[in-house]
Amino acid sequence: MESGLPPGLSIRRAREAEARAIRAMVLAARLNPSGLKWERFLVAVDVQNAIAGCIQLKPHADGSLELASLVVAEPWRGRGVGRALVEAVKAEAEPPLWLMCRSGLAAYYRRFGFQEVGEDGEMPRYFRRVRRLMGVLAPIRRRGEYLAVMVWDEGAQDPGP
Repeated sequence: MESGLPPGLSIRRAREAEARAIRAMVLAARLNPSGLKWERFLVAVDVQNAIAGCIQLKPHADGSLELASLVVAEPWRGRGVGRALVEAVKAEAEPPLWLMCRSGLAAYYRRFGFQEVGEDGEMPRYFRRVRRLMGVLAPIRRRGEYLAVMVWDEGAQDPGP
């Protein structure tokens, strides 16, 4: 689980005492704060247990699993923390694993074998509903972006590092 991390960082399950810090990171990153449960998070921490990044494996009522709430603290960005967190979640999850992101971030997730699902593509009910809802919201569209729904599945090729 530690491959690719900068020296002094490790990945582990979040602790209850970190719930507030995780929520603050997710809110500061302007990510969807609904359904945040510390028990579902992995965190990258330094030797003093300060959180360098977090990620959530979020189950939905329709049985689907979502990679969600990936946030890396500013001083740690560009140093492999995000990659290590995504790979750690993929190691725990059975495909298919879903995610939603701004379309501008889709290329980042393609590096991990995620493929974008088009408007008419098959996807779990939860993701179809959220995509429809986001389609009526203008702020993302004004920037020329849309909500991308992506999936990592057994048939997808993992392009590696």
